[in-house]
Amino acid sequence: MALVYLDCNATTPIAPEVVAAMLPFLREHFGNPSSAHAYADAPRRAMAAAREDTARLIGARAAEIVFTGSATEANNLAILGVARVLGPARRHAVISAVEHPAVSEPARRLQELGWSVTVVPVDEYGRVAPGDVAAALQSDTGLVSVMHANNEVGTIQPIAEIAAIVRAHGVPMHTDAAQSAGKVALDVEALGVDLLTLAGHKFHAPKGVGALYVRTGTPITAVLAGAGQEQGLRPGTENIAQIVALGAAARLARERLPEAHAHLRALRDRLHARLSQEVPGLALNGHPEQRLSNTLNVSFPGVSGVMLLQRVADQVAAATGSACHAGDAAPSGVLGAMGLPGARIAGAVRLSVGRYTREDEIDAAAAALITAWRELTVAEHG
Repeated sequence: MALVYLDCNATTPIAPEVVAAMLPFLREHFGNPSSAHAYADAPRRAMAAAREDTARLIGARAAEIVFTGSATEANNLAILGVARVLGPARRHAVISAVEHPAVSEPARRLQELGWSVTVVPVDEYGRVAPGDVAAALQSDTGLVSVMHANNEVGTIQPIAEIAAIVRAHGVPMHTDAAQSAGKVALDVEALGVDLLTLAGHKFHAPKGVGALYVRTGTPITAVLAGAGQEQGLRPGTENIAQIVALGAAARLARERLPEAHAHLRALRDRLHARLSQEVPGLALNGHPEQRLSNTLNVSFPGVSGVMLLQRVADQVAAATGSACHAGDAAPSGVLGAMGLPGARIAGAVRLSVGRYTREDEIDAAAAALITAWRELTVAEHG
């Protein structure tokens, strides 16, 4: 059988329409958009259109979009950029226990700079309780960052409730929505956030481009020194081809969201049903309902998730957790924060479907995983 790709939370294939949109800006339209001559015109117009398309995906204004080189850069800009503006009276931050390293590591950097950081726990489904965030706020809190949807288990956080509490205290609210775009509707006004991060390669744009939404009036400054591109928040000549790609992907994601949501959920649930029928004791990790439509994190009983995926490596491409930790043998920190027992964490596998995944691929992948589980179980227990 052909190798089935079920790792779309790590990255997605570039949409053909996105490739087509990029190509003219890798060939003839090579000008610097900051130049004062005609070669800058097409890149400048294209960048403005991409900014508008990216803004429309999340219900923002074009002027509130800052293009970056990745979601990691956007998260760093949000966290460290806000911190640089705040004075000594605001030296406390709040994050959740299941943040991506692109948030937890900048928070650790704040600690090195003398900040205190409160890590709010999650429940057994990976959800943050808004009341716990409220309890964590202090008189010197300067920023709260809670991800919108988890990259490992897909659990969606009650961001609107959390943001209402946080902003009522006059504290800026950031959410990392890298995993959400193209899978669920995003509206910064409904969410009530001040800063929101996007990653192009999670919704069929190339790797190497992201964006940060910055609500007008949010206290923030650049963390890199240079010229005045991106409203002075992200210096450096813009990568027009990548930005055009992000805009095209954002437009496709917005136009196809209802169809995509139904397609992804049907595939995810089909895969879960196939596995559950043949693997007694299979356990779902993450919230059963408030979860990304494409994400299935399950624990196979009595086996190692790593060994299971190694056994099907020529049939199924999937992960045991975040791609950022793929070379790390340590157990998932997300599942640990959820309080799951060690055996269940060890048997966990993340299966994430995408726009181009087919039903026959789901069936083939399920069959391969079931066969591998049975073989490992027999080998383990004789």
